[in-house]
Order: sequence, then structure tokens, then C-alpha cells
Amino acid sequence: MNNRKLIFLAALSSAMLMSLPWLVPGTGWVALFGLVPLLCAERIAGFCGMKRFWLVHYLTFVLWNAFTTFWIWNATAGGAVFAILVNAAQMSLIFGVFRFSKRRFGGALPYIFLAVMWIAWERFYYSAEISWPWLTLGNAFATTTKLAQWYSVTGTLGGSLWVWGSNLAIFGLMCSLSDGGWWRMNGKSRFAALAGTVLLLGGPVAASLLMYAGYEDKSESAIRVAVGQPNIDINQKFSTMSQSEQTASLLRLFAQADGNTLLFVAPETFSSDVILNNIEGGPTVRSFMEFLGERPESNLLFGASAWKITDRRSRPSLLARPYGDGWIESYNSAIVLGSGLSPEVYHKSRLVVGVEKTPFPRLFTRIDDMLGGVMGRCVPQEKVSCLHLKDGTPFGCAVCYESVYGEYCAGYVREGAEFLTVITNDAWWGDTPGYRQHLSYSRLRAIELRRDIARSANTGISAFIDRRGNIVSSTSWWQPAVLEGEVHPNTELTPFVKYGDIVGRVCTLVFILMLLALIVRTVSGGSRPESS
Repeated sequence: MNNRKLIFLAALSSAMLMSLPWLVPGTGWVALFGLVPLLCAERIAGFCGMKRFWLVHYLTFVLWNAFTTFWIWNATAGGAVFAILVNAAQMSLIFGVFRFSKRRFGGALPYIFLAVMWIAWERFYYSAEISWPWLTLGNAFATTTKLAQWYSVTGTLGGSLWVWGSNLAIFGLMCSLSDGGWWRMNGKSRFAALAGTVLLLGGPVAASLLMYAGYEDKSESAIRVAVGQPNIDINQKFSTMSQSEQTASLLRLFAQADGNTLLFVAPETFSSDVILNNIEGGPTVRSFMEFLGERPESNLLFGASAWKITDRRSRPSLLARPYGDGWIESYNSAIVLGSGLSPEVYHKSRLVVGVEKTPFPRLFTRIDDMLGGVMGRCVPQEKVSCLHLKDGTPFGCAVCYESVYGEYCAGYVREGAEFLTVITNDAWWGDTPGYRQHLSYSRLRAIELRRDIARSANTGISAFIDRRGNIVSSTSWWQPAVLEGEVHPNTELTPFVKYGDIVGRVCTLVFILMLLALIVRTVSGGSRPESS
């Protein structure tokens, strides 16, 4: 086999290996060596002087993105192409900068630079105006949560660091064996190299299993929750099925719940008839309040495509659209109702670009106006806030996409949330890995925050998740259901909640320092003494 074929085969192997954790439950450990073939391909390309190797690593990342997130096509074809190609381009750019750095740095420094640069990018991506952190490397363990219990300390980017550290350690050993360096080492050096690799691979595993076995739920109270999965076909929801029919269908499910239920949870965008200027006047809210009138101790949480209408002449925000003689603003909201209480509202902040969000609104709202309004313009909430039960218990509500963002969800806990809810639709993607991946990310949030989670999906999978990331109970795909369970309030704060994303911050700092060193070496004309 010639070098070119070997290089492409190795790159394809990495794409396939890195896709497995997102497609096959329980295979997160594959990510610990999934990037090794790509690193080997890059080394071989350097030896044989292969031109345009960027096509190889870009193809690797395109395939990885396509294998794992092809299901976006079911919701938006253009969005799928954009997400796959652009996300892969960012990954490829990082790898390209790493290859450039090999001309200036010697030894292991370029590989350290690659790892910290990648993690710095992942951290930035969580807060970028156009954000798609679905394939953050630490997410590989979302269905292998017994190996990720230490995320309560480091967060998901701690997993990303583990992935890079393990891949680079294995790759380093392979290089040492192939170039003869292993045999030139003395016995102590060999033992140290091998022991270090084993410790890097196995240490986090051992720590996680001990944390899993040793974690105790110290809560003495429990809150009875009923999660609704109305299973309304997306084509019916926004076209042929009236809102009153949808509401009646959901309430028939809720009527089956235990009489001791304190919180009923309905999915994202369940209702489209909520006017924020007069929430209690909407038909859906009136039906829900009638239902709660027979259950005076209960609350009901539901998602709404909500609207705020103003008659003022001046535009209230860049995201407002003309409406009659005034303006209308759209929101993706979570609303809590209780008998005798005023409605409490939370607006989704982490919005899906294009569908819900117009990025860089000063520029793109003007373009969107000229196109007749083709982009979503939901108004985000400026700051994370909690919702509350009738007894005052605070809880967080992550609306759909927000459950992907670990540090954002930590904000709920910092505001006092004692448990979490996730409301989502997930019907857009059909029976694909998309809704299963989305569910699994909530398992990581439960570990990072050590909070029980009640998850309501229109279709997808509704579930109860405990603080160790275990799915306690769940519904089936494409089945109307009401799922009953308990959440246990918790007020303890994990190190991740207290101190935030330390791994991401440290890697970003190291990346900046190494980037400055790379720039200085490039400008001064310095280079490493020998090529690989």
C-alpha cells in the first residue's frame, strides 16, 4: 500500500472511530484513541512530503461531522450543510495551525499547542454568536457516564483534555517504538513512559468509578413530578391540529397522574397562543388554570412560542417586526402556572441560529427585512433566572438547546436551583441519533451540577435523570405518555458550579501564551532545529 492510500485510510479510520461515541451507546472510551490514526497520517504526510494535506484532515472532520449530525437535514437542509462544513472547517483550521507550528516548535510542543488550542476553541464556541458545540470532545462520554463522574469538578472540557491527553500519549508511544527511541531509553525511562500513559488512561476511570460508588443522595425530601410527552407530529402541530386539540390531548395525559403530583411538565413550544402582555387571557393558559383549580397544590410548567405586542411607534428592539401600527416580538418561553399565583416566565437565551436567532442583529436584521423575514428573531433573556414552585422551591428550566451548555446551566444552580427541568421538542429530527444525543447531554448536566433532572420532550425521549447521570426512567420514542417520578432538591454546590470552567480557562491562557511565542518565532524567522 502506498503512502497516499495509507494516509487516507488512517484519516477515514479517525472519522469512523470518533463518530462511534455519538452513535453507539457506551463507546465513549473509543475517543481516547480515536484521533491517533489522524495524527499518524499527519506524521506520514510530513515524512513523504505530501502536498495539500489539509484536504485530508478537512475530509476527516467533514466525515466525522456528517456521520454524527446528518440528522440536522431533517429540520433544515441548508442548516445541515452549513453546520457540517463550517464546523469541520474550524476543526481543520486548528489542525492546520498545529501543522504550521511544527515548523517553529520542536519536540512535543506542537502537540501540546494542538490540545490547548482545540480546548480554547471549544470554550469560545460555547459563547460565540454562532455557536454549535455539539461535538465538544468531552461529550463523547455522554452515554458512558460512569467514566465521567469527575465532570462535577472539571466540567465537560475536562473530558476534552482527557481525550487529547490520551490520544497524544498513545501516539507518543507509537512514535517512540517506530523511530527506535523506545529501545534507546533506559529501563527507568521506559517504565516511566509506560506508567504515565497507563495512569493517564486509567486514572480518570478509577477516580470516576470511586466517585460513582461513593456518591450519596443526602436529600430527605422528594417532589412528585409528572412529565408529559404528547407526541404531536410536527406537521400536525403547526398546521392541521388546533391548539385546543393539542391542549386537550396533553391534559388527558396529565389526568392519569398521581394525585400527589406537585409539578406537571409539558414540552417546549407546546402553545402558540401566549401573549406576554396578557398571559392569563390566552386559551391554553385558561385551560391549564382550570386543570390546576382541581389541584391547588400543583404547578404546571410548559413551553410556549410567546409574543409581546406593542403599539408604540418606535421599534422596541432590533428583533421586533412590524405588526399593524406597532411591533411584535417573539420569544421561546417557559411558563410556570399555579392556582392563585401570577404566571412566572423564563425566556430561552441559547437560541438556534437561523431558526430562532438572527446573529449579529445590527447587520443581519436589515438583510432579513429585505428578504421578507426568513430568519428567527426570538428575543433572549439577558440573565439566567430560576422558576419557583408554590412552596418557593427554585428550579432551573433549560429550554431545548440550552441543555447542551454546561456552564450556562451552572448559572441556574448559582441562582439557587435545587433541581432542573429540560423541555424540548426533538420532533424535527425524526427517528435519528439526534434526539438520543440530545437526551444524553442532560446526563452530563446532572453530573456537573449534581442536580436531578426531569425532561419533557414532545416526541424524542422524556426521562428522569439522577445526579450520577443515570436515566432512572424514560419513555419510548413516538409514544404518547405521562411519566411519573421524583426529583430530590439539593443545595450543595459542586466545584464546577463554584469555580466554573477552570480547564477551559487554563487551556485558553496556555494557548494565548504559545500563540504569542509562535508569532514571535515566525516574525523573527526562527524555526525548530530539525523536521519530523
